[in-house]
Amino acid sequence: MAQTPLEVLQTRFGFSSFRKGQKELIEALLEKRRALGVFPTGSGKSLAYQLPALLFEGVTLVVSPLIALMKDQIDFLTALGIPAARLDSSLSPEETRAVDVGLRNGSLKLLFVAPERFANERFLDMLSRTRISLFAVDEAHCISEWGHNFRPDYLKLAEIAEWLKVERVLALTATATPSVVRDICAAFRIESEAAVLTGFYRSNLELVITPTRAEERDARLEERIVSRPPGPTIVYVTLQKTAERVAARLKAAGLPAEAYHAGLESEARSDIQDRFMAHDRGIVVATIAFGMGIDKSNVRYVYHYNLPKSLESYSQEIGRAGRDGEPSIVELFASHDDVTTLESFAYGDTPTASGLARLVHTVLDHGQDVDVSLYELSDRLDLKPIVLRTALTYLELDGILRQKTPYYAGYKVKLTKSRDEVVGTFRGEPAQFLAAVLDQAKSGRIWLSLDPGKVAEAIGHDRARVVKALEVLEERGLAQLTAADLRHRYERIGEADVNELAADLATRFAKRETQEIARIAQVLALAQHAGCLTNALVAHFGEVRDVPCGHCSFCSTGTALRLPEPAALRPIASIVDLEKIRALRAQHPNALDEPRKLARALSGLSSPALTRAKISRTPVFGSLEGYPFVAVLAFCEALDAEPGPAAS
Repeated sequence: MAQTPLEVLQTRFGFSSFRKGQKELIEALLEKRRALGVFPTGSGKSLAYQLPALLFEGVTLVVSPLIALMKDQIDFLTALGIPAARLDSSLSPEETRAVDVGLRNGSLKLLFVAPERFANERFLDMLSRTRISLFAVDEAHCISEWGHNFRPDYLKLAEIAEWLKVERVLALTATATPSVVRDICAAFRIESEAAVLTGFYRSNLELVITPTRAEERDARLEERIVSRPPGPTIVYVTLQKTAERVAARLKAAGLPAEAYHAGLESEARSDIQDRFMAHDRGIVVATIAFGMGIDKSNVRYVYHYNLPKSLESYSQEIGRAGRDGEPSIVELFASHDDVTTLESFAYGDTPTASGLARLVHTVLDHGQDVDVSLYELSDRLDLKPIVLRTALTYLELDGILRQKTPYYAGYKVKLTKSRDEVVGTFRGEPAQFLAAVLDQAKSGRIWLSLDPGKVAEAIGHDRARVVKALEVLEERGLAQLTAADLRHRYERIGEADVNELAADLATRFAKRETQEIARIAQVLALAQHAGCLTNALVAHFGEVRDVPCGHCSFCSTGTALRLPEPAALRPIASIVDLEKIRALRAQHPNALDEPRKLARALSGLSSPALTRAKISRTPVFGSLEGYPFVAVLAFCEALDAEPGPAAS
């Protein structure tokens, strides 16, 4: 007789009972075959797919953007004797082959992948021949177009799940407002009764908000850390350079602080994480790149040196404190001075109307089949990669495009034996075919390079067979294979007026910009809320509490906070060098031909065109950093409106 979920929990995982919501979510999955779990950070939502993976025949496919989570969970599951693996670009060919074998022979129970992995045609082909008993999507709020962390790759997961004919779907997230919950359920066809929400209130977190001027934060943070009992501590900052500076100051004060951010090499980041996990007094000063998927239960303090960009981010980040249930302090040094930086990120991501119009023309002028390199297109149209992928996703949502299987236009092959020895391992027509393929390759010092499409055309065979031949060489250990030049293919399925379509895209991005700015305002509103701060925070996620928490700043003082006003700024016209600006625009007319593009450069915000033109190396770049982007943009628009040489 098959074991019950409780029996599996006890015999395989060693836990005597389920945590809040786990049993209900697993039962919903078993009964409805599609379920959603909204659990606070650190509340054990990963068990909701780890345990069911052992109840079903086939593999559980876990989609997550968190590589650290993948590694930690694989170590945990492997220690329990549960076969688990991940697929990502860091794996060696041997490790990748082992995953392939595990999927083919059914020995692998859980496979962790990032959402971008579904752009790999070899991976999709492999999955199409695999029994997927459970398709689990972590960080599922990323599927919502209007969520706080929308990712285009996530929006396509529901369609991929249908295409793969997965047997069950489980969506999981720690941060979802009621509207985002509705979006997730609609996308994955999850019934409302199968959505399990456990609540966001944490009785052990002391929520402290401290109004602070920017120049006071260093001293105040150091004083807090020194005066409180030592314990694992995370200090969140917005910028990489801030992480480095603050960590250096704390270290100089004799504190065990390290900086962590995406600019570090992956090995360095991994070492910092390992040290933090192993010690009970470590301090990490980090951008939001740190903490995702880090399962450390005894974090005693989470400080926000800078304002978080949204209440969703804030909730997720403070949720890393006190997972062991012991009292923990989360403190935000709230300052108006951070608003400009956060708003600039939102404004800087908004594409120009002309860039969107060129994208629409590019797509619609391709004919029925659209074949593009997103990297090349991003660079040519001056659209950030995330913006470009989002725009193309919108065109899919609007019924203009349908994405087809992406493919790699280029492959690099390193033979492990001589060419003749490799060909000689085959007989008859397969050997002749392989020889013809290798004859078409371009020889380098070590690697052979080839375009499967061009090779197929030259030798009169299908591209799929060429790719399959290369895969067979890798599977048999006869070659190392590296794919390159990822091409995205789309099919035109709808017609639209080019100008109307471009205008619609511009409107959607403007709406997203407005929403991101509103999220920052929500953080400021919470900091100055006249009432229980904890209750106000959980209310954002739809949880209603009638009793004050008794452990937040407002409950302690009974007084609403007021943030110091930001320092006054000098008029822009009094500090800019118009001649340098005009000279730079004349030198780079394509990169700086529009007010928004110039405003990005003056505000120190990068874009593909600015990077290509190396404008970040000029004194103009970032010369108005610290000024509100809307004010910088207004200045640039006025500059363009001037007659004569000032206009570009």
